Amino acid sequence: MPVVATPATLTPSHAGLTDAEVHRIRNDFPILGTDVGGTPLVYLDSGATSQNPTSVMEAEQEFYEQRNAAVHRGAHSLAVDATDAYEDARAAVARFIGARTRELVWTSNATEGINLVAYAMSNASLGRGGAAAQRFAVGPGDSIVVTEMEHHANLIPWQELAARTGAELRFIPVDDDGALSLEAAAAVITGTTRIVAFSHASNVLGTINPVHELVALAQDVGALTLLDACQSVPHLPVDATSLDVDFLVFSGHKMLGPTGIGALYGRAELLDAMPPFLTGGSMITTVTMERAEYLPAPNRFEAGTQRISQAVALGAAANYLSETGMDRIEAWEGRLGALLVEGLSAIDGVRVLGPGAGVPRIGLAAFDVDGVHAHDVGQFLDDKGIAVRVGHHCAQPLHRRLGLTASTRASTYLYTTTDEVEAVLQAVAQVRPFFGAQ
Repeated sequence: MPVVATPATLTPSHAGLTDAEVHRIRNDFPILGTDVGGTPLVYLDSGATSQNPTSVMEAEQEFYEQRNAAVHRGAHSLAVDATDAYEDARAAVARFIGARTRELVWTSNATEGINLVAYAMSNASLGRGGAAAQRFAVGPGDSIVVTEMEHHANLIPWQELAARTGAELRFIPVDDDGALSLEAAAAVITGTTRIVAFSHASNVLGTINPVHELVALAQDVGALTLLDACQSVPHLPVDATSLDVDFLVFSGHKMLGPTGIGALYGRAELLDAMPPFLTGGSMITTVTMERAEYLPAPNRFEAGTQRISQAVALGAAANYLSETGMDRIEAWEGRLGALLVEGLSAIDGVRVLGPGAGVPRIGLAAFDVDGVHAHDVGQFLDDKGIAVRVGHHCAQPLHRRLGLTASTRASTYLYTTTDEVEAVLQAVAQVRPFFGAQ
């Protein structure tokens, strides 16, 4: 059987994690014990890439040591074991997001998942896939809707789809605090709209968007919905079925898994009707020199040799998070996010982006230090062993809307301590005096 990753010595509870439990969790993450230039690492960049517990790394290593073979090919025992491990991981990850196993497609990351849907819509627009696929066709007179806060991964694929098909790209604006207006959304989402793509939680603002309300607006006009859940699946309990979205994407490297693996959730009936994006081996039933017939989902979207060991490791990561308790992780990170927002807001010359104190958010905060460029802020913090993200966080339009070119972002996870949050607050308070900002 594959290695199942579980956290060390946790006390079952429906409350949030405790400081003592977080310190025990940290023992599962070897990298957190390293130094940066002789200073203990304070890792506050989990919104970009999370760290891996030992058991997740062992799950991938165990696959290579004991099961390494091609999946869904060959009748020998090793190939059967590899296929079982691969599909067991699919079942674990599907279960983690409240989906059926056949509704989860492996991708290299969330970006590929979004492109998969966008290119499937392109193919449907060309008449590929038959009558059932016409639900996905777009063309002149149709519209595609995104929001002004989207990561580039959930913006550029739709820009390209609009350019290929002649559809109009529209966006739901944000206000000065970065919040979406449902009134504005109702004006943008109309009878011409074919798909509404939006983030569950903003990677810049920490905002948790009103999914049910936006889905209802889309359903009222017969539009599809796609949810970018990269910043929610790792940090909140997410049930794709109860959210009622048509598609949902997320990446493994943000949820304790390895890089190079992600997933697309889609309603089974939609996946079966969609024309494939990538074609080749392993996704077919019959091939002649003139044509091919494709397997049902999810296999019809998994051409070629897949990311087998990465999928196995992501399954282990999902099990680790489930054993810890996503409700407990959400509560812990909510506490850390509140500490970040309150502490940063109290520092003279620091502007926190997104909702203010008291508004629910995921455990991150992006901020601007008056008179000091974000890159200089990041370098100053790095000199103190504090790892944060600087730049536009792949959200240039949002930063432009907020009057900025870049910001600094501190992002937490289940292994982040309150002491680490306090360390970044103390360091940020020193930034403007150090640079002589007025």
